Amino acid sequence: MLQYLYADELALMPKLQKTMFKDRADQFKTRLGWDVSVDADGFERDAYDALNPLYAIWCQADGRHGGSMRILPTTGPCMYNDHFSDIGGGVLSSPLIWESTRFCLAPDLGADAGRVSAAIMLAGCEVGLRFQLEHAIGVFDRRMIRIYRAIGWAPEVLGTTGKGRDAISVGLWDFSDQARRVLCTKAKVSPELSQLWIDRAFGATQDVAQSA
Repeated sequence: MLQYLYADELALMPKLQKTMFKDRADQFKTRLGWDVSVDADGFERDAYDALNPLYAIWCQADGRHGGSMRILPTTGPCMYNDHFSDIGGGVLSSPLIWESTRFCLAPDLGADAGRVSAAIMLAGCEVGLRFQLEHAIGVFDRRMIRIYRAIGWAPEVLGTTGKGRDAISVGLWDFSDQARRVLCTKAKVSPELSQLWIDRAFGATQDVAQSA
């Protein structure tokens, strides 16, 4: 199932928290060889995790992390503006554009990897629609484009730097009900169930509108 948790809520689900940060270390440090920090607990965390970001997480039946992404508004510190704005054409700061980073999958998903990837993308789309955003911006390994296209929600690529395995791209996603329907199909999650999961985190749509 999908969980939507802010950083200060992660301690309520210690197994999910522990396995997410360990899976991030495995993916970004061990397998991809990125220059990221791993602490004594084996967790991969950075300065942006200290800003109380929102995490969209696929929680496996036993409570372990299956996949996740980190979401931050571009109106405050974010990875794109701080480190990659030269690739994307300049700094973006808008309440209608949020950043998505640290797209991560657990290493033991096997045949379920595609479905979980789609579910995480679905969560990002649900957040955008729920908070009436226009776009998500993300920085990603250039090879991810193939995955995004296979899932059915590919970004507009704003720019790329580097070549081959070292290429890094910046992309912009549009939120739409059509994208949500495609992602529900790919994730094998009914629209009603996806709605239930995000309602549990943020209340019904009308409640969000009233508190905005």
